Amino acid sequence: MLNYKNNLPIILMIGCIAAPSISVAAQTDLNFRLRYESAEQDNALKDASSLTLRTRLTHKTDEVNGFSALLEVEDSRSLLGVDDYNNTLGKNTNYSVIADPETTEIDQAFVKYAKDALSIKVGRQVIALDGQRFVGHVGFRQDRQTFDAATVNYSFNDINLHYSYISKRNRIFADSKDIDASDHLINASFKTSLGKVVLYSYLLSDDAIDNDSLDTYGVSFNGNKSLSDIKFYYKAQYATQSASTSMSDFDADYYAFEGGIDLGGLGIEAVTLKAGIESLGSDNGDYGFATPLATMHKFNGWADTFLATPAQGLDDTYVSLNGKAYGGKWLLAYHSFDANDSANGVDDLGTELNVQYVKPINKTYAVGAKYADYSAGDSAAGKVDTQKLWVWVSAKF
Repeated sequence: MLNYKNNLPIILMIGCIAAPSISVAAQTDLNFRLRYESAEQDNALKDASSLTLRTRLTHKTDEVNGFSALLEVEDSRSLLGVDDYNNTLGKNTNYSVIADPETTEIDQAFVKYAKDALSIKVGRQVIALDGQRFVGHVGFRQDRQTFDAATVNYSFNDINLHYSYISKRNRIFADSKDIDASDHLINASFKTSLGKVVLYSYLLSDDAIDNDSLDTYGVSFNGNKSLSDIKFYYKAQYATQSASTSMSDFDADYYAFEGGIDLGGLGIEAVTLKAGIESLGSDNGDYGFATPLATMHKFNGWADTFLATPAQGLDDTYVSLNGKAYGGKWLLAYHSFDANDSANGVDDLGTELNVQYVKPINKTYAVGAKYADYSAGDSAAGKVDTQKLWVWVSAKF
């Protein structure tokens, strides 16, 4: 297969040759997000704060004979000297981490062919599958995650087939921490009267690690159903994983169950209650189920305490309320964390409270704020009390 790692300009040129009459004035979008973030941890690190502006310019061509192209440039800058934070690239390492380094890079650059049920996309692109638990774009960070990849989608009736080959993971830490890879993403979904069923195989390999492989196979089901005036939500998922390098081999399982109810049918308008458990299993306390391509900030608490699954695994039992108020949306969530395999004196992994409110001002502007408060459990786990705050304003033109 063609290596796409360093050939994005060539790929775009091939697309233009294949469709020489593509317009260059179809649609251009400009997006800004100005955000203040603070991080406080009960350890020797100094409290961190940042004020960053993310600018994203996107240009999409007209579609001609099924072909189109997209080019997107992303920039993130610190403003007004508010940059007392560890940016993950060696700056201010005595401060807590805020993973928003300054960077300017090509966020997306791809050629797309679409005709009837078939879609083919080649180049740097966003890939987000099934709620982003295993594959996502980490869009909350200022430098979002994209992939150098070739993707094929085929849809017919209520069935969708997806395949992606990824040759590079463009992560959230700027270019210097991107990973050359040989990843295969296989995802097949179909809809039923009760919900959506997904079968998936994610076969990952980091090219820099000898004999590296991370193979995950799973199935998920989620849907909703209205009975009388009450709407119910339900979700279930199971996956098994094998991890191998030249040094070791591990196996672990994953499962998740979630149920919810729209309280409007019970007289509480515009409020939804959900509860569930997500379990990232362990191999005898030596390895925790891993999801390296996921939008991990979206799961297991916003304090980002568990971006890497502990060797003892992680059981996250949670409850959430979300609704609408004053023209915006609010969310309140509580997490209780435990080790999946109690080992090395680790059982209690702590608790976390999350609060968020987001409000659109008009079609152009929106504001938001959210807060995360993590309380550590057993000291042997190596976690510390952490509080994080975000306040932002976004604009799109």
